[in-house]
Amino acid sequence: MRASTSTLPAKPEAWPAKPESLPIKSAGHSVVSIPIFSPPWTRPSPTGSTSSRSPSEPAAALRRTTATPSQSDPSVRHSTAFWSQPPPGKFTATNIAPWILTVGASTLDREFPADVVLGDGRVFNGVSLYSGEGLTDYKLPLVYGGDCGSRLCYSGALQPSKVQDKIVVCDRGGNARVAKGSAVKLAGGIGMIMANREESGEELLADSHLIPATMVGQMAADQIRSYIKTGHNATATIKFRGTVIGTSPPSPKVASFSSRGPNSLTPEILKPDVIAPGVNILAGWTGASSPTDLDNDPRRVEFNIISGTSMSCPHVSGIAALLRKAYPKWSPAAIKSALVTTAYTLDNSGNKIKDLANGEESTPFVHGAGHVDPNRALNPGLVYDIDVNDYVAFMCSIGYGPRQIAVFMRELAGDDICARNSLASPGDLNYPSFAVVFKPGHELVKYKRVVTNVGSVDAVYEVNVDAPAGVEISVEPSKLVFSEVNQTQSYEVTFAKGIGYVYGERYGSIEWSNGSHHVRSPVAFRWSNTGYSASM
Repeated sequence: MRASTSTLPAKPEAWPAKPESLPIKSAGHSVVSIPIFSPPWTRPSPTGSTSSRSPSEPAAALRRTTATPSQSDPSVRHSTAFWSQPPPGKFTATNIAPWILTVGASTLDREFPADVVLGDGRVFNGVSLYSGEGLTDYKLPLVYGGDCGSRLCYSGALQPSKVQDKIVVCDRGGNARVAKGSAVKLAGGIGMIMANREESGEELLADSHLIPATMVGQMAADQIRSYIKTGHNATATIKFRGTVIGTSPPSPKVASFSSRGPNSLTPEILKPDVIAPGVNILAGWTGASSPTDLDNDPRRVEFNIISGTSMSCPHVSGIAALLRKAYPKWSPAAIKSALVTTAYTLDNSGNKIKDLANGEESTPFVHGAGHVDPNRALNPGLVYDIDVNDYVAFMCSIGYGPRQIAVFMRELAGDDICARNSLASPGDLNYPSFAVVFKPGHELVKYKRVVTNVGSVDAVYEVNVDAPAGVEISVEPSKLVFSEVNQTQSYEVTFAKGIGYVYGERYGSIEWSNGSHHVRSPVAFRWSNTGYSASM
C-alpha cells in the first residue's frame, strides 16, 4: 500500500508563463506532474553535520520529498508521491515537507459484500470482487490453513489431502491477498476466507479472486478460527451480494494501511494534511496484466478495484487542478489551504470519522484536517498563503545553512540568506493547521498566522476556539475585519499547558467564521519528556 502527496511549493508569480494545461503523466496507478528526485534532507546538527535520529524519528524522514520550493522550475505545479510503512504506527508518514500536501486514505460508501455463513448459522460480513460461479447452496467443510501446512497459505505449502474440496481460512499477510486464493485452488480447495489479524483490524479490501473468496475483519476472523477449533466438523459457505451503496457501514473511515503522524522531523508541522478516497477505488487497468497480477490468471479487464493511498492522491490532485482552473492566480499554498481548512471530520452517520486500525475515533495525527470536500474548497473564504521566502525562512528555522538550502532552491544561496529570511520557530510558518509540542520548561507556545480574504468584499470573521482538556488557547485579535478581496490580516495564537495535562496527545481546533464561511484549522498537542523539538 502506498500513501500519497500533492506538492504545492511556490507562488505562481515566481514562475514563467503558465502552460496551457497542467502537466500530467502516468506513473503506474498514480498521477505525477513534476520530476521526482530525492534531496538529501536530514536535519543538520548545530555544527552543520547531519545528526543521528532514534528509530521513531528517522533521519531519512524527508529524503523522499518529491519537490522543492524552487522558483526556477516552471514545471512545479502539483505532484504526487508515495509513502508507506506497513503496519502503520506513529511517525510512519515520510513525505512531510511543508510544501507537500500529504494525503491519507479513506473508505467510500460503496461496498462489495460477500458474507461468511457458518454451519451454526452465524453470519459475518466480508467483501470480495469475485464474479465467477458461486458456491453450492449447502455448506462445505471449513479448515484453517495453519492446520493444513500454512496459515498464510503460501503457494505449494498447503497439503492437498487436507484442503481438497474445502473452504480454507487463510491469515492475511506475508504474501499477496489474491495469491492466497490461488494457493488454495492449486491445492484443490474450493473457497477461501481471508482472515484479518490485529495489524489489519477491521479494514476490508475487495479483490478479484480466482476462486470464491472473501475477506473478513479481525473480530469475525477470531470467531471463525475459534469455531474451527471446536472440532465439530466445521462448515461454511460464502454469499456474494454484488455492489451495495449506503450508510451502513458508515463512511469515510481511515484505512489501516494509511501512514500516520506525528511529523518525525518538524513536529510543529501537522502531518498528514487530509484524507481522500483510497479503499476499493474503481481505476483504469492495463490490458497487459490480469486483475490479480498473477501469472495463472487469464482474465483481462479495462478497469479494476484498487486500494492504496496511490488512489487517494489522484482524487486530491484532481481537486487541486479544479481549483487551479477556477482560480488561476492562486498560489499552490493557497490551494492547499483551501483543501485543508474546508475538510470535514464527521462521517455520513454524523459521528466522528473512525480509524480502521483500531476501531476508535480518528485523530489529526491520522486524518490531518479531515476528509477533502471539493465543493467547499471552491469557496474557502480565507486562505493561508506561503511563498518561497517563507519556505526558506522555515528551513533556516530548523538549522539549514546556505549550502543545504541551495539544494532545494536549485540555485546558489547567499551566505546571508538566513539573515534575510527568518522565523522564530518552524511553527510560525503560515501553515493552515497547528501542531504544538510541550516539554519541560517549554509549556507556553506562540504561533503567528496571516490570512488572505478570498471571499466577499466586506467580511468580518470571528474566532471560535475548541481547546482540549488541560490546554488553554487564546487568539489575538479575536475578530478580523476585511474591506476588500485579497486583503490580509494577521493574528497570534497562544497555547499554554494547563492543569491536568501531563502526558499523551490532545486535539482541538481554531475556526474563523463570518456566518457563511467556516475556516477551520486542526490543532494537535504532544507532550515530550525528551524535550525534543524541531527548533534547535
